[in-house]
Parts: sequence; structure tokens; C-alpha cells
Amino acid sequence: MHVPTMAQMMAAGDSPEILFWVGCAGSFDQRAQKITKTFASILNKVGIKYAILGKEEMCTGDPVRRAGNEFMFQMMAYQNIQLLNGYGIKKIVTACPHCFNTLKNEYPELGGTYEVIHHTTLLQQLIDEGKIKLKDGGVFKGKRITYHDSCYLGRANNIYEAPRKVLEILDAELVEMKRCRTNGMCCGAGGAQMFKEEEKGSIRVNIDRTREAIATGASIIAAACPFCNTMMTDGTKVAEKEDEVKVMDIAEIIHQSMAD
Repeated sequence: MHVPTMAQMMAAGDSPEILFWVGCAGSFDQRAQKITKTFASILNKVGIKYAILGKEEMCTGDPVRRAGNEFMFQMMAYQNIQLLNGYGIKKIVTACPHCFNTLKNEYPELGGTYEVIHHTTLLQQLIDEGKIKLKDGGVFKGKRITYHDSCYLGRANNIYEAPRKVLEILDAELVEMKRCRTNGMCCGAGGAQMFKEEEKGSIRVNIDRTREAIATGASIIAAACPFCNTMMTDGTKVAEKEDEVKVMDIAEIIHQSMAD
């Protein structure tokens, strides 16, 4: 795949419409790498001029701040802000709600103010503008899909409609879990919980949440966050349902449905 970096673009005297912030999960996690590639190929298909930071990109610092290391967070944030401001970046898209929340809400007080959009919002815009066209019938025709609200997208940033509107254009049945939207339940990864052992309890959060998703009778759990994706996938494995119930990112669902 040809994915241009900011350094290459600037060297050629060019600049992108949008910077695609890949994030740690999207860069290093094998499952999330597939989502990154899928989203990049959608951007290529619709002809959006974009670039990534490549090796210059550092973690936004979200996990260390959630884990309580404020000093480390500010060091990482300042380094990223210097780089972004140096390149004159105005608009950022990311497939990770954790990166989205940190870049959008926590960087401005440190001197990094950008227009930050989540990939589901961009996908919705592209569909509304007619730039993404779907195949007739579609791969997901008649299938039952349930959408899991990511905490950093939903409750933290009030983005409930964009992911659902993207899914609604499919010929599929969209079913809601008992706990959804403002009442949605965490998958168990947020707030740096992904990186620590769970505390004592009777059931793991992700197993509880996945049970709710499976109870809807959906064959696809749609996620919009690489961490949610991992937690829900683990939940389907524990329930021994990984063959019947697939966890997919919204970008993957749209990519498979796109007309050539």
C-alpha cells in the first residue's frame, strides 16, 4: 500500500487535506493494523489527500495520563504538539476514540488546537456527500448487527448518531443492546484498565458486555475502537461463539460493502 508520510509530503512541497493519526493500537496490534489498512484504503478509494506521521508519531499519552503519570503525559503531548504545529496540521482523523478524545479535548490547553474527527464521523460525511457508494444487495443484507458504544466516543464526546447512521445505510437489521447510548456499558479497556490486572469481582467486564451483545442475536458486533474490538473479541471466545459472532470495525463493514 502506498501511504504517504508528512515528511515525504513536505519534502515534495505538498500538504495533505487531513492527517491520519494511526495511534499505538493501529500501529502495533495485529488486529488493529487490519483496521488501519482498511481505513487507509477507503481514503485512497474516495481520493482524500491524506498523510500519516509514520515513525515520527508518538503515543498521545492517553494511557499514562489515565494511569496517573501526568508528568509523562505532558512530555509526550508536548513532543507531539511541537511536531504537529511544525507541520502546520489543521485537521486530524483517527480510528481510535482514545486518541480522538486526547487530541481533541486535552491537547488544546497545552498549545495543540486542531479539528479532530473520528473515522465514523468522516465515513458518515463521505456517505452523505455521495463519495462512498455501496454495492446493490450488499454483503450484510439481512444480517443482524449490534453496535457497541465506545466510552470515549459516546459518553465522553456525545457521538452516538454517526456510527449508527453509517450502519443504517446497509441492508442489515440494526439491533440495540439493553445498555446502549448514554447508558452504554464499558468494554473494560478504558482508563488504562487494558494494561492492568482486573480487581476482584465475580465476572470480567468484557465477558458481561459481550453476553449482552450475543443476547441480541446479532451475528456481527460493530465496534469503533481498537480496544473495544479486542475486549469484545475475547468475550466471544470465552462464550465459544467466535465462529458465529464476528467483531468488526465500522470501517471494515463499510469497506466490504463499497462498490468498486
